[in-house]
Amino acid sequence: MDEKETGRLEAFSDGVFAVAITLLVLNVKVPGLDLPSSQLPIDSNLWTMLRNEWPMVFAYVTSFLTIGVMWVNHHRLFVHIKRIDSVLLFINLLLLLTIVFLPVPTALLAEYIVLPAQHLAAVVYSGTCVLIACFYNILWRYASYHHRLLQKDADAKAVDAISKQYLFGPLVYLIAFGIAWKNLPVSVACVFIIALFFGLPGRIISVPFARKTLITSTVPSASEQIEELEL
Repeated sequence: MDEKETGRLEAFSDGVFAVAITLLVLNVKVPGLDLPSSQLPIDSNLWTMLRNEWPMVFAYVTSFLTIGVMWVNHHRLFVHIKRIDSVLLFINLLLLLTIVFLPVPTALLAEYIVLPAQHLAAVVYSGTCVLIACFYNILWRYASYHHRLLQKDADAKAVDAISKQYLFGPLVYLIAFGIAWKNLPVSVACVFIIALFFGLPGRIISVPFARKTLITSTVPSASEQIEELEL
């Protein structure tokens, strides 16, 4: 298949991302919206009601950032993926299946985040993120294996940086999943931080490793220094 077919896949995926990120705002409720005008709260009471909505706003912001970063990463992958086949199409569908489901655990989380003793909401939320991270890895590993579906002149360093960064995905989300059984707020905070991590370009993540390798390879060992002195 040519790049035109890849463009169709990206356009379809962008539409699903847009739907998923739009559905999130439906969980944010306006206080007093169902009351008649004669019973609407005064300003002081309205401020209190708005403050009480912070769990929904927090869940909305966390999931909006998470889906937004996922969209950025999806775009980043298809900068290099220039050919598709049936297997890649179905992997991409499974990825979109989990992403468009994220507003459901987000709504669940918004209801239960004020009850730290209730862990199931965070377990479902972080568990969904684990599945998304796994499908991202499967999609990229399948496409990049021996440059199967990548463009012929793909940047080898960029491809390697993405592969290294994606190794952390399932692992760190599994950590958040494990924490969810013990501490709901900390688990959600971990998901938020993970989203920020994957918002960084893969090259930035790989720089410390590259510097370490460079230093190790350029600094001579003690034995080499002695041999040079003897010469």
